[in-house]
Amino acid sequence: MPQRTVSSKISLEVTETADLVFSVAVAATNAVVSESLSIVVGGVEQQVEEIPGPVGTRLHRVPAAAVGSLQLTYSATVDEAPAPSPVTELDSIEFLRPSRYCDSDRLASLSNALFGSYGGEELVRRTTQWVLDNITYAPGSTGPVDGALEAYLHRQGVCRDSSHLLITFLRACGLPARLVSCYAPGLVPMDFHALTEVLLDGAWYVLDGTGLAPRPALVRIATGRDAADSAFLTVQSGRADMGLMEVNAVVDGTLPGDDGMSLVQVR
Repeated sequence: MPQRTVSSKISLEVTETADLVFSVAVAATNAVVSESLSIVVGGVEQQVEEIPGPVGTRLHRVPAAAVGSLQLTYSATVDEAPAPSPVTELDSIEFLRPSRYCDSDRLASLSNALFGSYGGEELVRRTTQWVLDNITYAPGSTGPVDGALEAYLHRQGVCRDSSHLLITFLRACGLPARLVSCYAPGLVPMDFHALTEVLLDGAWYVLDGTGLAPRPALVRIATGRDAADSAFLTVQSGRADMGLMEVNAVVDGTLPGDDGMSLVQVR
């Protein structure tokens, strides 16, 4: 995999001193060649604390963002990491449980009716294909509180909705699954991208319920149970209104191919 260069810019209007947590930096599992992060309010650089999370997730907290116009600017260049992230004993427990947006308990009967006769790699293929065939990618069609059930009922959504439904199907059928946010070279329209990782035969493999970007080029940002653990911004207190956002991700050379179904790992 050639080098990949990623960047993001986020504008906020802080109207009340705010405790902000950003998740835009590439995960520590990546082989970082160069990197820069700047968070400025009214021309004043803000104090930023880096907090490590699961699977190399790096959160950046601004505990007291001043009132004013905030600009976050991030960029990084990464090489291919030497090895995928290791699997832990906790993975098969934590990522099999229902979570905020992936209510696998509520959708257990449906999941088993659709996929209960399959297992292993065939289950992964069948669930991924179902989401690709039945969930229409439709920006603006869902809201921040919608989860897997809403995606199934409305048959449309964005990448996080497809991921939530795919995670839910897999968990309900006995395979641990989780959400990973990524920079995705080749993604159209360009944005932060949400995907699914499934634990199969002792390794994590990445699945894309939208088919909008080649998986071998992905750059991991954050990993968690669902979007609640991987949002690019969390306002913990105070108030900050979202402004413009720009995300870019490119490879040095030609984008890799992807048939959408082969077992692929993201570093």
